[in-house]
Amino acid sequence: MNKIALITGASRGIGKQIAITLAKEGYDIAMNCRAENEEVLLAKKEIEKNNVQCLCLPGDVSKFEECENMVKTVIEKFGKIDILINNAGITNDMLLLRMKEEDFRKVIDVNLIGTYNMTKNVSQYMMKARTGRIINLASVVGISGNAGQSNYAASKAGIIGFTKSIAKELASRNILVNAVAPGFIQTDMTNVLKDDVKENILNNIPLKRAGTPQDVANVVKFLCSEDSSYITGQIINIDGGMLM
Repeated sequence: MNKIALITGASRGIGKQIAITLAKEGYDIAMNCRAENEEVLLAKKEIEKNNVQCLCLPGDVSKFEECENMVKTVIEKFGKIDILINNAGITNDMLLLRMKEEDFRKVIDVNLIGTYNMTKNVSQYMMKARTGRIINLASVVGISGNAGQSNYAASKAGIIGFTKSIAKELASRNILVNAVAPGFIQTDMTNVLKDDVKENILNNIPLKRAGTPQDVANVVKFLCSEDSSYITGQIINIDGGMLM
């Protein structure tokens, strides 16, 4: 029986690449997205090319009941969840003096509360099974901070603390909890940046290039594998040396 990976925010970008990469490894995929649309269906088709099952799960990770329902749907379909990857995330960048409360709260609700909501609902099944992997998407910004991203940085710093705490709570049940912290990765989120901003960022990366979603997916694949069976509570930077 294939292992089951539940991935939030999996219809594009890093989440989609993680889903495709794990599908190539023989995982059946439960793919969360905000709403089912053409982009989601195309991602589903690409995943299913690898002769695995792919279940679409429309839902808002910032809403606890929707997360609860998504997890129940996966359990009803597959009977288990081996891997949870908390990838869903948003940005809403602006300087603090211009930032409204709702601008701060929305990013926290999706990125941090969403990670809590999914982990809370999935962990009870993993605890009964006495095995599982939880991988959270943090960011180097959660370590270094970044002007104009106080909401995003706070959410990702929260994920780092959450990851380490839950790793300690769940280790006795053989559930490994880790996070990856991408740096400057080529996605729709970063493509909107102006050329001079991109150039400035690249100049501060020792490898002098942006990362790709595949760079992140490769590390996630390792953390899902038996090769990482003695690793928990870790935050792995995928940043080309940016924070070195």
